[in-house]
Amino acid sequence: MIYPVILCGGRGTRLWPLSRKSFPKQFSTLNGDTSLFQQTIARVKTPAFQSPIVLTNADYRFTVSEQLANEGVDNATVMIEPEGRNTAPAILAAALLLQDQPEATLLVMPADHAIRDEEALSKAIMAGYDAASAGKLVTFGITPDRPETGYGYLETFDPIATQSAHAQPLKAFVEKPSVERAEEFLTSKRHFWNAGIFMFRVAEILEAFEVLCPQLMMPVRRAVQGAKQDMNFLRLDPTPYASAHDISIDYAVMECCETLSVVPTDCGWTDLGSWASVWESGAADQAGVVQSGATTSIDCKDTLLRSETEGVELVGVGLNNIAAIAMGDAVLIADMSQTETVKTAVSKLKARQAKQAESFPKDHRPWGYFETLSLGQRFQVKRIVVKPGAALSLQSHMHRAEHWIVVAGSANVTIDDSVKMISENQSVYIPLGAIHRLENPGKVELHLIEVQTGAYLGEDDIVRYEDIYARDRAA
Repeated sequence: MIYPVILCGGRGTRLWPLSRKSFPKQFSTLNGDTSLFQQTIARVKTPAFQSPIVLTNADYRFTVSEQLANEGVDNATVMIEPEGRNTAPAILAAALLLQDQPEATLLVMPADHAIRDEEALSKAIMAGYDAASAGKLVTFGITPDRPETGYGYLETFDPIATQSAHAQPLKAFVEKPSVERAEEFLTSKRHFWNAGIFMFRVAEILEAFEVLCPQLMMPVRRAVQGAKQDMNFLRLDPTPYASAHDISIDYAVMECCETLSVVPTDCGWTDLGSWASVWESGAADQAGVVQSGATTSIDCKDTLLRSETEGVELVGVGLNNIAAIAMGDAVLIADMSQTETVKTAVSKLKARQAKQAESFPKDHRPWGYFETLSLGQRFQVKRIVVKPGAALSLQSHMHRAEHWIVVAGSANVTIDDSVKMISENQSVYIPLGAIHRLENPGKVELHLIEVQTGAYLGEDDIVRYEDIYARDRAA
């Protein structure tokens, strides 16, 4: 009766330009062949766990569904938060969803963490389960291997051996320390990094909220009671949820609770919260250089080089303690000690209304994706990729006409009352105002080039008539 609760709504701005609001880090392949979210799902896809509960927002719901399907998970509960209200309301919503199973145990995990030693984590989870079954609220403390100033800490009463995998009484939460205090923590054997992973039974966490943060109970309870099923998603009622206090589970419950336990865990954990942490977790050469993609290192030391776009070559010459990340539309070069402040750069880009602050050239949709190849005053050229069996909405435009050229695959094209199939090297013209739809009836991806012409080319120039994905705006 362990229910994984996966928190999957963050935007990860400190890993810009790879992570942006439109497609944040948890869905990216940062450290392997699958995304961090997929790795998290794979971690709990064993007989020890029930079907996961995933909390995310509406923007990411189809990405979540696609990556769940890629992991062979078709029975997850995907709960849609109307707006981000931090971790406490999200976790409370998951607990209230299971309030008729008070003995059920929740394992709360962020979707954007990396784990090197899965077996060690599994042992820690079983130790946490024993403590949770005894009525404890459990957190997991990562055995530190350096004087880290970017993490909060958990303090135990007595020094704990690193090989211990048993729940211990927790003395206190400690905020991010100075370098001097972090060095003291490392040698004390009483301080552990706060991983943001928790475990407790439904009965105990609901009681803790009632006592320690009662102001959250009514709005979140009403949001769960008013939740509506939308396709495969459960949408929380937005009106009561908007009045829920924006607060983390640490501040709402954990730091106020006097009966907490911590399981010391040595599992090669990192939250991949900055480019420095990505470098630290990577496979470095003898000079401390970590490379990914089309990169070349010449006389570099302790440096991260990543090329994230096909066809973009990144060359580092004589770099020391530098993170360099190159994409097709943006490049970041930062001293490794300053990568925690990347979010400040994102704020400055947003202030300048630079689209790179939050969006990629590639725009992911439930049917596939598109990317702009060229944009002028009265024209736009796009590459559109439609997944097998997928379809765009039945729609029309008030300000633009479109010309579609199929370059791979086949397409069923509806234009007003006619439906026809076009294949490679064939094209079709959609006049302004025509009601049209694009479908991929085949078993391979459909690739086409779209040329738009008109006075206004924004994505909101859509009148939608039918949509298999139940959307009401944007293609």
